[in-house]
Amino acid sequence: MEDKSYKEHLNHITTFIFDVDGVLTDGTIALTTSGEMLRTMHTKDGFALKTALQAGYNVCVISGGSNEGVRLRLRGLGVTDIYLGSHNKIEQMNEYLDNNKIKLENVLYMGDDIPDYPVMKLVGLPTCPQDAVQEIKAISKYVSHKKGGLGCVRDVIEQVLKVQGKWNGNFDAKYD
Repeated sequence: MEDKSYKEHLNHITTFIFDVDGVLTDGTIALTTSGEMLRTMHTKDGFALKTALQAGYNVCVISGGSNEGVRLRLRGLGVTDIYLGSHNKIEQMNEYLDNNKIKLENVLYMGDDIPDYPVMKLVGLPTCPQDAVQEIKAISKYVSHKKGGLGCVRDVIEQVLKVQGKWNGNFDAKYD
């Protein structure tokens, strides 16, 4: 039986922070002969990110990776707070929260691996994809039934927006 105690936190979420590799992507990297690293992202996650932004939520991405293609994709979805090449996720998150006057208890963070652990211990609602490492699953208040890069971001955003009555907004808007 699924533990639904995390749902009590959904009403307080104003901010989504996501890792990239293993959350917005499935964690695999395809290498071209020129050494370029290619990642894939799910369009349903993209739709949810745009919907959250249009509904007035804060969305931030903090990643240790530094692929500029990731930045371009996220900017194309409307995400402006993007920290790539981050070696200290707590520092980046605190800077973002301070600049936007956001409280930790209002943050849903989704990570999948050990670099996310310190940040996840601080936020109001730590979450992870179904295929996250065990240490991350152990501290997550919610483990998505979706794997990284395959709709886990959509899963958590949709749940928050539905609980707060903001999911059924303007679906006539253009989405990519």
